[in-house]
Amino acid sequence: MRRLGTGIGWRPEIADAMERMPGIDWVEAVAENVCPGHLPDSLLRLRERGVTVIPHGVSLGLGDAERPDAGRLAALAERAEALGSPLVTEHIAFVRAGGPLTASPRLEAGHLLPVPRTRDALDVLCENVRIAQDALPVPLAVENIAALLAWPGEEMTEGQFLYELADRTGVRLLIDVANLHTNHVNRGEDPAKALAELPLEAIAYVHVAGGFERDGVWHDSHAHPVPRPVLDILTDLASRVSPPGVLLERDENFPEPAELERELGTIRAAVEAGGREGALARAGSSARSHDATEAGTRTGAEAGAETRTGTATGAGTATGAATATGTGTDSRAGGESASRTPEPVPAALGEATRQRLGLAQASLLSALVAGTPVPEGFDRVRLGVQSRALAAKRADVVAKVAPELPPILGSGYRTAFLAYAQGRPMHGGYRQDALDFAEATLLGGRLTEGRARRELRRWWLDRSGPAPRPKSRLGQVRRAGRVGRTLARR
Repeated sequence: MRRLGTGIGWRPEIADAMERMPGIDWVEAVAENVCPGHLPDSLLRLRERGVTVIPHGVSLGLGDAERPDAGRLAALAERAEALGSPLVTEHIAFVRAGGPLTASPRLEAGHLLPVPRTRDALDVLCENVRIAQDALPVPLAVENIAALLAWPGEEMTEGQFLYELADRTGVRLLIDVANLHTNHVNRGEDPAKALAELPLEAIAYVHVAGGFERDGVWHDSHAHPVPRPVLDILTDLASRVSPPGVLLERDENFPEPAELERELGTIRAAVEAGGREGALARAGSSARSHDATEAGTRTGAEAGAETRTGTATGAGTATGAATATGTGTDSRAGGESASRTPEPVPAALGEATRQRLGLAQASLLSALVAGTPVPEGFDRVRLGVQSRALAAKRADVVAKVAPELPPILGSGYRTAFLAYAQGRPMHGGYRQDALDFAEATLLGGRLTEGRARRELRRWWLDRSGPAPRPKSRLGQVRRAGRVGRTLARR
C-alpha cells in the first residue's frame, strides 16, 4: 500500500491555514462537497505542490439493501480522476431504506447508520463492494463507523466482520480509531480485540477524531480535541502494523491553526510510540523464540545421543514427532501471504436476501425518522438518542446548505427545525429538505405576519420553482450570468 504520511481533512473553513501548515503530506476531501469541473483553488494549489488528495464519500450507502446507484458511483469515479487520487474511500453503513424492494416509502437517514453484523448483511455488502470496485478507476477502501445503537441477533464481532469483508472482496480498510473508541463506550466492544481480529495488511490508512461523552453516550462529533483513549488505540494499532497514513478529521468548531498543528504533532507522537512498542515486542518475541530453539536443539542432541547408545529409543522417537509437528506449524504461519486477494466471485445474490435486509433496515429507519414503533430487540433509549442525533445533524447541515435560513428565523431556527423533523423524514437530500422545512413553516402557522415571514416566503419562492423568479435577486444574478456568457461568445 502506498505510504501517505500524516494528513488532515480538507475543509473550506480551514483551507488557507492548511496550506501554510508544515508537515501536511496529504488531505482528504468530502467527495460530495467537491465539483470536478470547479475544484477549489486551495485543492488545486495543494495538488500542484504534490500533496495527495483523496475523495471521501459519505452518501453511497454500500450497506444499503439495494445495489449502489450507478450515478453516485460515476460521480465518485469522476472526482477520483479529477483529483488524481490513488484511491477513494466510503463507509460500511446504510444511509437509505424503503422503496420498491420493500414496497414502502423511500427514507433517507441523512447520516451513517450501522449495518447488522449478520451473514445476510455481509453477503449484500460484499456484492455491493464488488459492484463499486468494478465501477471505480482506483482501489476502494471502506471505513468502520461509529454507532449509538446495536442490532439484536448479531453473528460476528466487528473485527470478524471486517476480516471476512476484506477476505471475500479484496477491499482495503480505512480504520477509524475514534469510531473504535465510540463503539467501546456505546456498545461495550473491546478495541484491542477488534484490532487483533483485523487483517492488518489490508489497512489503507487511519482516521483520528475527537468527540464528547454525555449521559454515558459517546458522540463522535469531529468538533473536539482528540482524547487520550483514542490516541491510546492509535498507539496500539501502530504497535501491530505501521499504518500507511494517519489523518485528523475536524468538521466544525475549528481551533486556531497552531492548535491543529499541536494536535497533529500529538498524533505523530502516538504513532511513533506505537512503533517503538511494536519493535520492543518483536525483539522480545524473537529472543524468546531463539532461546526456545536452542533449548530444543540441545534436547534433540541429547535424545539423539541416547538413541545411539540404545538407552532411550522411545524418547528419541517422541522428540522427532514433536519436531515434525513444530515444522508444520511454522510452515503454515510463514506461508500466509502479506497481500490479500479476493475469493472467486460467487453467483449473484438472491433478491430474497436483499429483501430480508431491506425490511429490517426500513423498519429501523422508519422508527428513527418517522416515529413508527421501535422494532423488536432494540434498546428504546438508545434509539431515542440516535433519533435526536439524526434530527440535530439535519438541522446543522440544512443550516450550511441554506445559510440564509438561520438569519431569517433567528434564534428560533433550531427549535423550529427540530419540531419539523419529528415525523417528517428526509426524502430528497438536504437542499430539498431546506425547501420542505421552509414550506412547512410557512403553512404551519408558526410564523405570524412580519419581517421573518416575508423574507422566508421570498426565499422559498425564489428557490422552489424550476428556475428563480425573474424579479428576484437570485433571478437577476442568474440572468446577468446568462447575458455575460452571451457577450463573451460574441
